[in-house]
Amino acid sequence: MYFKSFFNEQLAQMSYLVGCQKTGEAIVIDPLRELAPYFEAAEKEGLKITQVTETHIHADFASGLREMLHAGATAFVSGHGGPDWTYKDVEAETVMDGDIIKVGNVKLQVLHTPGHTPESISFLLFDNGSDVPMGLFTGDFIFVGDVGRPDLLEEAAGIKDTTEAGAREMFKSLKKMDELPDYIQIWPGHGAGSACGKSLGAVPVTTLGYERQNGWAFQYDDEETFITALTADQPEPPYYFAEMKRINRDGFGLMHYNRVVPTEKLEGPAIDLRAKEVFAENMSSGVNVPYNKKFLSFAGWYLDYNQDLQLVGDFDTVQKAAHDLKMIGFDRVKTYVSTVEGQSYEQIEPADFKALDRSQIHILDVRTQKEWNDSHFDEAKHLHFGKLEQADIPFNKEDEIYVHCQSGVRSAIAMSILKEKGYDNVINIKGGYQTVKS
Repeated sequence: MYFKSFFNEQLAQMSYLVGCQKTGEAIVIDPLRELAPYFEAAEKEGLKITQVTETHIHADFASGLREMLHAGATAFVSGHGGPDWTYKDVEAETVMDGDIIKVGNVKLQVLHTPGHTPESISFLLFDNGSDVPMGLFTGDFIFVGDVGRPDLLEEAAGIKDTTEAGAREMFKSLKKMDELPDYIQIWPGHGAGSACGKSLGAVPVTTLGYERQNGWAFQYDDEETFITALTADQPEPPYYFAEMKRINRDGFGLMHYNRVVPTEKLEGPAIDLRAKEVFAENMSSGVNVPYNKKFLSFAGWYLDYNQDLQLVGDFDTVQKAAHDLKMIGFDRVKTYVSTVEGQSYEQIEPADFKALDRSQIHILDVRTQKEWNDSHFDEAKHLHFGKLEQADIPFNKEDEIYVHCQSGVRSAIAMSILKEKGYDNVINIKGGYQTVKS
């Protein structure tokens, strides 16, 4: 048997290639739209990708299922979940709990493991005709140190009254794991950095036995207590998650490898990819989302899938960012500018901020809800940085507003949005809350 995992740092996403070296067949599990890594790996091992499957309809990235179908693979998708969770516009075989997908002498047994979503399935791997299972591809069911959140359908997709139902299903799915031995390897769909859970570990693989002993979700025998623990302190899902559910279920165009071309000026929505320090000295009219490993998780708050987008940055960075945006189904980056002529925004050193009387100033905290709950200035107002564009700002436009996040990155994003909304008297606190909390 051939086995290879693929990790996308921007999405903290895992996908897998499993092949039978005797017959030369292979299957990809939970692919991204960018297929080249899978085909390169398969070709190197003398394998042909004949099949593709995925654990559920994803909310955090654009699935490569349809790209694999277009490349000639046979697709297998979950038949569970009902009509609202049935794949549309895709020629695929549906599989149910207990069904077997054969890949030469390798087989995947389908387990229905709802909770994260109603249709979620996992795949129990058997090699070379053995009746002893090797491991479990869990998707967003079991992670290293965590389990999938049940609230995305309600929080991101707007489907009411689904969080508690999903949490109850997750409790039942975890109890199903009692039938499997401790040595089963767990191959999850995500690692640390994903918003599909609240405490995902950075280690790429675990075992069922280890999670039984150490994973917080396995320590609950009471269903109601488990539900309370599971639904508490989940991170805010970026707005693009709702769009992902729709396009992955209903279908969208195949990925194109076009280059983004330069233009003379910014017109309309734009994202500025430059470092926050550079942007602070020379602002563009775009939202400042620096291109780094958190780019997609931040940019996903500000995308309008019905409008074209421009980028600000150098040629290579722009091409990489536009390619990454395709991984969350955004194909509308049309042009870019490499230079802008803008003004700087005001910043304050931590020591100077500490010297201020906080009761006499306006403070805007743009961190997550969990960060706010853990600790905050009593004098501050709270508004998540990703919600600034669509929310009402709790200050007047003429107010002098001191803005902070935890370390200074997200407050820089907030500065660009506040300026765009006409708040001209805003001051960024350098270093964020961690430098001024004492």
